[in-house]
Amino acid sequence: MGTRARVAPVFLAMTLVGGLTAAAVAPAHAGATAERAVAPAAAPSYYLKFDKNTVTNSKLYLMKSVAGPDKVIASYKAGSGTSTNTCAVAKGWLPNGDYKIEFHRKNFDGIINGYVIKISDKKCHSGTKRTALFIHSEMKPNGKQGSIESEKWTNSNPNDYYSNGCIKLNPSNIKNLFGKVDAVGWSKLTKLKVVS
Repeated sequence: MGTRARVAPVFLAMTLVGGLTAAAVAPAHAGATAERAVAPAAAPSYYLKFDKNTVTNSKLYLMKSVAGPDKVIASYKAGSGTSTNTCAVAKGWLPNGDYKIEFHRKNFDGIINGYVIKISDKKCHSGTKRTALFIHSEMKPNGKQGSIESEKWTNSNPNDYYSNGCIKLNPSNIKNLFGKVDAVGWSKLTKLKVVS
């Protein structure tokens, strides 16, 4: 058998294998494209927005990220600090910016109690670091009202919307907020955004 006679079957075999490979790849590629086309949309995300007005009369919003303006799911009267100086440790309201949600509890037992959302530390414009920051109320660790001032909510004398630099809600509002976030899932609550 001559050289040309031996090369022809080899060439034919390579052509057939190449064609089979191309045929095998084409449907997989087409399937991947179709899969991408019908991939589900990302799950919606939520965040908290604190809009500062006065230290005892500001707003905390539960927001849903959507196309266009984000949607307000709920809004609550809230306070922050005893001063508008964002650098005053344990007195000033929160500096503007984004904060991480570090954890949430319904039975926290500490200087503050009960329903709490812990937010990350933040530096103010001068570089002073604000720490031990929470969204909380005044209640006992079990969420009920107590007899001492720090565990019993009053709207006046003293005005319990004052805080040591945290964000404060009345007990029924923080419980309502927890219920709403429980329903959508805490893993979808991405941050706290503070604005003025």
